[in-house]
Amino acid sequence: MDVEPNDLLLFARIVEAGSFTRAADRVNLPKSTLSRRLALLETTLGERLLQRTTRKLVVTEFGASLYEHARRLADEVEAAGALAQHRQGEPSGKLRISAPGDFANSTLNHVIARFLERYPAVTLEMDLTPRRVDLVAENFDIAIRMGDLPDDATLSARPFILEQPGLFASPAYLARHGIPEHPDDLATHDVLCILSRSGGAVPWTLIRGKVRWQRALPSRLTANSPDLLARIAARGAGIALSSTLFAEPYMQTGELVRVLPEWEMPTANGWAVFPSRKLMPAKTRAFLAMMEETCTAHGHGPEQIAAAFKAKAALENGASDVA
Repeated sequence: MDVEPNDLLLFARIVEAGSFTRAADRVNLPKSTLSRRLALLETTLGERLLQRTTRKLVVTEFGASLYEHARRLADEVEAAGALAQHRQGEPSGKLRISAPGDFANSTLNHVIARFLERYPAVTLEMDLTPRRVDLVAENFDIAIRMGDLPDDATLSARPFILEQPGLFASPAYLARHGIPEHPDDLATHDVLCILSRSGGAVPWTLIRGKVRWQRALPSRLTANSPDLLARIAARGAGIALSSTLFAEPYMQTGELVRVLPEWEMPTANGWAVFPSRKLMPAKTRAFLAMMEETCTAHGHGPEQIAAAFKAKAALENGASDVA
């Protein structure tokens, strides 16, 4: 049986993209060509690989088995391309990055500006939506993600920063509503909360010594932007859970102050996530190296992160819940 390797590659791209349209955009071929090549592959193999409906593609049992072989072939082809780019020395091509808008505007912009200046042969395409993109199916090179990561064998990750969240409010708000002396007092305040990925407000967790306090509080404002929450709190709207990264400028001007400063909140892990490959493209390696270089200069290098991870684990493991 004479199976065309290119057709296997195209089949893998169709499965990864989840549609002929997205796969066609990724491989720069007409949608009709992809459909014809897949039909030819199915005829050669004598079995259906995909069930097509008006809404989605469903991989058949045989198609799922074949996909494992096709994916390995695609990985080897990408590794060969990465090797060729690595031997060229100078990073080049388009680098697609997904990142939270807040982080990109406050911190990542410094890395981006330096990267563009240092590597003129690379073009950047930034997606600053808060959604968690599918790096493989959507052909992203790097995604910046905050918080814990799910297990995914197709992805690799490097920690690059630990953000310290806290509670912040304006002096004017506290003058009107009083200063909380214990986390239980927060129930009587207007609180501004982070929006969880599943919807609703993320519960607040505060730790002091061996005592852990955790509650889901009724929120006056819920948003997936810690920068926005800090800005709104600075205008006297309530007590916000945000990061010192975004609250610090307002603290320096006196527009925000820490609330319950003797209570700590678990740090938020920051990760650079990228597809697992035997050989990383030079453009990806160069951007990750510059991120690490910048983070080290600001006290978030590998040694500092490792120490912070250890301190975080000790803090969380040593605390017990409050009834």
